[in-house]
Amino acid sequence: MITRDDIMKALAGVKAPDGVTPLSKSPALAGVTTKDDKVYAAIVVEPAEAQAAERVRQQAEDVLRKLPGVGAALVTLTADRPVASGPGSTPRAPVAKAGSPLPDVRHIIAVASGKGGVGKSTTAANLALGLAALGLKVGVLDADIYGPSMPRLFALRGKPQVAYGRQMIPLEAHGLKIMSIGFLVEEDTAMIWRGPMVMSALSQMLKEVAWGPLDVMVVDMPPGTGDAQLTMAQTVPLSGAVIVSTPQDLSLIDARRGVAMFEKVDVPILGIVENMSYFLCPHCGERSDIFAHGGARHEAERLGAPFLGEVPLHMTIRETSDAGRPVVATQPDGPHAAIYKAIARQVWEGLEGARRAAPRIVVE
Repeated sequence: MITRDDIMKALAGVKAPDGVTPLSKSPALAGVTTKDDKVYAAIVVEPAEAQAAERVRQQAEDVLRKLPGVGAALVTLTADRPVASGPGSTPRAPVAKAGSPLPDVRHIIAVASGKGGVGKSTTAANLALGLAALGLKVGVLDADIYGPSMPRLFALRGKPQVAYGRQMIPLEAHGLKIMSIGFLVEEDTAMIWRGPMVMSALSQMLKEVAWGPLDVMVVDMPPGTGDAQLTMAQTVPLSGAVIVSTPQDLSLIDARRGVAMFEKVDVPILGIVENMSYFLCPHCGERSDIFAHGGARHEAERLGAPFLGEVPLHMTIRETSDAGRPVVATQPDGPHAAIYKAIARQVWEGLEGARRAAPRIVVE
C-alpha cells in the first residue's frame, strides 16, 4: 500500500521551484492524494514561473512512478492567475498558429456545447468514427476532466502504457487512438480539481501522449465556456469547432454562448449539429418532435455558420452508446451511421477548404 510517508520521502529528492528547498518541505507542494495504485499531486507556482517549474513537475512525476506499488502518477502545475485584463473585460487567448506541440497532427477540432446533456460526447465519438470511415487517421482526446465519457462510449478499460521515455501510449478502439483522464482514475472518482489543475492535466494529455501522425484529432470538450476551452485555444492551433445543440430554446441560448466564446479566441465554427432533433418510435417508426424541431438550423442561419445535420433521438443510438459500441462502428451501413458520416464529410470538407484557402495577389 502506498503511504504518504513513502511519497514524501521520494519527493525529498526533488528540489522545489526555488531550487533549494526539498519539494516535500516546500509550501509549493499541494493536493497530495492517492487512489488505489495512483498518486496525484500539485505544485503551486506563479504564472511567470510555470515554464521553469515544468522541469520540477517532470522530476516529481518520475520519482513517484518509480515507487513500489505505484501504477500511475500525475503531477500538475497550478497557479492563481487573472482571467481578464480589466473590469468587465473578456480574456482573448493567443492562438498558437505556429510551433504547435503536436506537429504530426494535421487538424485539431473541438466538439463543444454550451451545456451538458445534449449528447455532445456521443456526437464526438461517432464523428471521429465517421472521419475514420473516410480513410483518415483519427485520434480522440477526452477533455472533460470532471465527467470523462470516452472510456464508457468505447468500452475501454485499463491504463495507458508508458514508452518512449515519458510518453503515454493512447488506447485504441475501432482504429481510433483515444486518451482520457478516465483511463487514469476510477469511474466513480470525484475529480475535485481547481481550474489551473485541469488546464495542466489537459496540457499533459496533449503533449505527453504518443499520438503519432494523425489527420484529425477530435477533442470532446466539457460543457460550458471556461478553462478547458481557453487552454485548448492557447495550447494548440484549433482548426475549428463543432457545436452540438438540441432544438429547444434553452439549449440554443447556451449554444450561442459556445459560438461566441470560440469567435472571441479566433477559432472558426465548422458547423452546428442538431442532436435529438426528433424522436423515431422503434415500434411504428412514427416521428415526434419532442424538443421542437429546426431550432439549430435556424440558429446556424442566423449566425452564418454551416448547419451540419439532424441526428434523431433513437433507441439504437442510445443502446449502442451505453454498450460501448458506437453506432457508426457497429452498424456502419445503417441509417444512423449514414447521418454521422455525412456530418463527418462536411467537417472534413470544411477543414480542407479552410486549409487550401490563400490570399489572391493581383498585380495591375
